[in-house]
Amino acid sequence: MRDKLEQLAGELKGTLYTDDTMRTLYATDASAYREMPLAVAIPADEADLKTLIRFARENKTSLIPRTAGTSLAGQVVGNGIITDVSRTFTKILELNKEEGWVRVQPGVIRDELNMFLKPHGLYFGPETSTANRAMIGGMVGNNSCGSNSVVYGSTREHLLEVKALLSDGQEVTFGSMDAETFHQKCEGPDTLETRIYKQIRTTLSNHNNAAEIRKEFPKKSIPRRNTGYAVDMLLETSPFTAGTEDFNFCKLIAGSEGTLAFLTEIKIHVDPIPPKEVGLLCIHFNNIDESLRANVLVMDFKPSASELIDHYILECTKDNIEQSKNRFFVQGDPGAILVVEFCRNTREEITAICAQVEAKLREAGLGYHFPLLFGDDSKKIWALRKAGLGLLSNLPGDEKAVPVIEDTAVAVEDLPHFIRDFNDILKQYGLYAVHYAHAGSGEIHLRPIINLKTVEGNHLFRKIAEEIATLVKKYHGSLSGEHGDGRLRGEFIKQMVGDKNYELLREIKYTWDPENIFNPNKIVDTPSMNSMLRYEPGQAAPTINTIFHFPEQTILQHAEQCNGSGDCRKTQLSGGTMCPSYMATRNEKDTTRARANILREFLTHSNKENRFDHKEIYEVLDLCLACKGCKSECPSNVDMAKLKMEFLQHYYDANGVPMRANMIGNYSRLNGLAAIAPSIYNSLVKNPLTGSLIRKFSGFAPKRSLPTLHTTTLRNWYTRIWPSEKKGKTGSRKVYLFCDEFTNYNDTTIGIKAVKLLHKLGYQVEMIEHPESARAYMSKGLLRKAREIAEDNVRIFQTIINENTPLLGVEPSAILSFRDEYPDLVRDGLRKGAQELSKHVYMVDEFLAIEADKGNITAAQFTTRTQHIKLHGHCQQKALSSALHSKKILSIPSNYSVEVIPSGCCGMAGSFGYEKEHYDLSMQIGEMVLFPAVRNAASGTIIAAPGTSCRHQVKDGTGVIAKHPIEILFESLA
Repeated sequence: MRDKLEQLAGELKGTLYTDDTMRTLYATDASAYREMPLAVAIPADEADLKTLIRFARENKTSLIPRTAGTSLAGQVVGNGIITDVSRTFTKILELNKEEGWVRVQPGVIRDELNMFLKPHGLYFGPETSTANRAMIGGMVGNNSCGSNSVVYGSTREHLLEVKALLSDGQEVTFGSMDAETFHQKCEGPDTLETRIYKQIRTTLSNHNNAAEIRKEFPKKSIPRRNTGYAVDMLLETSPFTAGTEDFNFCKLIAGSEGTLAFLTEIKIHVDPIPPKEVGLLCIHFNNIDESLRANVLVMDFKPSASELIDHYILECTKDNIEQSKNRFFVQGDPGAILVVEFCRNTREEITAICAQVEAKLREAGLGYHFPLLFGDDSKKIWALRKAGLGLLSNLPGDEKAVPVIEDTAVAVEDLPHFIRDFNDILKQYGLYAVHYAHAGSGEIHLRPIINLKTVEGNHLFRKIAEEIATLVKKYHGSLSGEHGDGRLRGEFIKQMVGDKNYELLREIKYTWDPENIFNPNKIVDTPSMNSMLRYEPGQAAPTINTIFHFPEQTILQHAEQCNGSGDCRKTQLSGGTMCPSYMATRNEKDTTRARANILREFLTHSNKENRFDHKEIYEVLDLCLACKGCKSECPSNVDMAKLKMEFLQHYYDANGVPMRANMIGNYSRLNGLAAIAPSIYNSLVKNPLTGSLIRKFSGFAPKRSLPTLHTTTLRNWYTRIWPSEKKGKTGSRKVYLFCDEFTNYNDTTIGIKAVKLLHKLGYQVEMIEHPESARAYMSKGLLRKAREIAEDNVRIFQTIINENTPLLGVEPSAILSFRDEYPDLVRDGLRKGAQELSKHVYMVDEFLAIEADKGNITAAQFTTRTQHIKLHGHCQQKALSSALHSKKILSIPSNYSVEVIPSGCCGMAGSFGYEKEHYDLSMQIGEMVLFPAVRNAASGTIIAAPGTSCRHQVKDGTGVIAKHPIEILFESLA
């Protein structure tokens, strides 16, 4: 087969990967399943798809269509060729505003489609929680919907037409047709397309079949039903049922999970943009049962969504950096919150409706707190709700909230009774479930807490699925509401629809796909649902000694927190920082998910004593910029920067420390030597000849400018010059300034202005002897050396820093080390001291913003001239603090206006952008948002950036000199 695959690779315009690394990265999706594929194909065009179809047919293998890979039921896991169209089939092909439709390729992202439609006043309704990376092809495959399905329904209701390739390579178009056209199709030439039409006519024209389908399929009143192929919906079309809508095979294709045909174009209906005003009534309840009984009453008021968040998810949000900020509306510790959305033209209309809802519920004795939120606040609530899936992965240890019966749907009026019965079943097994999601459409995502690494957990996984399948059948519900059948539920479809109907589904599959080449073993002929899981039951947990402390878990368990939800696949158009390398390359290998997957694989299965000693891990982690975006933006809080640092130390233990890594790690020491004669050093790095030699020797990019030194160091200035320059009274409140290695040697003037600004604003600034921050050592994985420095700093500062006397810093990456890495880097004896110290450490920007909020700093202390500023926040600042602190202090002068550039990482990321093999990617990242925003700034605009590497990147990428916010504020003093 290897020779055949090599030949296939030569026939494709796109790329075929057969190496173990790429196959490993595509062996999982967002589900509990794992199966090694034969290969991974990135087809360039339809011709490549035809070639792949022919190859699969001739070689008895299969194609597994894949877009974002966020499926929860194992839909895109298989042993054939994973065919990823997310990078190449990404065009919006045609828009017809008058008729209200758009034609796209399957790799178009849902949210980005709506960005395109918005200027035209149009909107694609179905909204998954993964909408900022979910693609239309995957949404069709799973028949996705989302929180607003009570208004917009599922993808099936919007699917008008598809172009597809059948299993024999024939190009076909499926769309709406009247009865006459349908019968003509059935009488066409003997092609696979004709046989498909004939088979469905024969099947659905049979009265016994029709009666059996209507008897066994889920209730028609359940809007979310994804049980098998949607023959129940095809049956309710012409010519099979009089007086109904025209026949359209799209009803069957939606939810077919890529098992029938390979879609190349998708035509979908779009609606007018919803009313501009959105209000969320966030009703607090004592328990789940109350909330579900209230939900039945709420639906009488025609909300656009009614979403449940239970107390388990609310607890998870307390410890999530990003989502803890979105808990502002929560009062006490509710057992459940029902988020009810109303869209109207005015806030007054919404307020009036919500008053009626509250009165109705209070009369029924349901609910105790009814906050109504609008505007940006409502966006925060939806962010909190959508984060539910990822937050559930945050549970420390091996017990996780597993997707096993998380997609059941019943009639809304049956939901309270169904959930009570559901929880009674779980109690029999000593289990409890997390409850969240779509109460308004009769579907609650329910996830029991199970350890799939144990034999008992594996058996329980199956037993719970069997019990709940029986319960769902009792209520004539659907085992899948929106997540699909896949590997997880396919086994139970026969139970859901009956033996006879199941055979009808098999006939459909094998009429469309006689050779079983399209995503086999999904929907029909599915293997046991507790086989081929990520975790092998009874697998031994390896003992892995680490330098970093991983609270309440091991390093392997931290990597396993990644559940594959793919939040790291969002693009720059969706905002945020995570993940800059993926945003630039659009390569799955460069996602945080891929990095977690490769670590999990080797840390679990490696036979080496040093499980980190694998080149494959190094290659996948190489493009991680250690921006810390994942630490805050990943719902699972996977800290890939921390994992990469730990990996590098152990990898170097086995393979030696590269010269460049050593040189960068020793940045402070080398600068200390160069600072003896800074003018000579600066001349050498600026001279084209010697500068070129230095770059070549160091492994730095030829086009990258090198940092220069100031004529003096900040420490020298503070001890020798500042005492004589200091004027006016010494402030009453003492603050300590951390003299980091970057501000000390390179950005001395910023440090000087920070001292002078603080002094002028009434603070007594102290700077004592202490080591560097160790940021450079940590960035290159030299953790043992970094730990020595961190421990020295903790010993020095833990006794003098407190709530009243904080430690401040200029460079974000350096000062925030105290808050981020230090508590987990120091040894046990210093950990409590480091944790306490971390509470009183701030960027200068952050400290001044807090002081301004207290009224200790006012606009009266600054200029009244007009100035516009564009601000680029530092990655670690955004992850561990907030760029809004910088914005706030720059807004103190009364006529200063500040615009935050919606950029993620600048692309420099410390030494990353200097390194010759990373330079092009570094600049590509800068070009996504930051560089254009700087170039397009109006004349006279100041560019602000707190990070030293960010300012360097802006200069190299645009020629503009950016300033630290502290510089700008100092220069604006009255």
